[in-house]
Amino acid sequence: MSQRFDFSVNGKPVSVALDNEATPLLNVLRNELGLMGTRFGCGLEQCGCCMVLIDGEPVKSCNRDVSTLAGKTVTTIEGIGSHERPHPLQQAFLDEQAGQCGYCLAGILISAKALLEKNPSPTRKEIALALDGNICRCGSHNRIMRAVEKAAAVMRAGERA
Repeated sequence: MSQRFDFSVNGKPVSVALDNEATPLLNVLRNELGLMGTRFGCGLEQCGCCMVLIDGEPVKSCNRDVSTLAGKTVTTIEGIGSHERPHPLQQAFLDEQAGQCGYCLAGILISAKALLEKNPSPTRKEIALALDGNICRCGSHNRIMRAVEKAAAVMRAGERA
């Protein structure tokens, strides 16, 4: 018997009918809502490819039961910017060529966004700690760090404008 689960995704209310309340959020995002930016990586909450924001906090969605989301707000990579108006983080990652294969980038961008929302002037060490739960196999770490620093500076400048 199906149950309905109601929560918000990228600023819009959603209601999904599922037979299993333990269905992972990642499956709902990709299979029910068509949001393909959040990736399946390891399925063990270790790689960070499936990172989303839940009420502003970075959370790995591969094992997060949809039943825990009632009344919560989920933000995916699709919710932080667009092709026409990229978020400063997205633009900085493009400018710094901070990704090669790109598989991990959605999770990294989500983790970086959570950091910059809480700390607009992070140190390099704070950036590294915030991104520690995200694995990138391409070796783009230095460019990723530069991109987050650049986005932080752009975002701070925008607040003063």
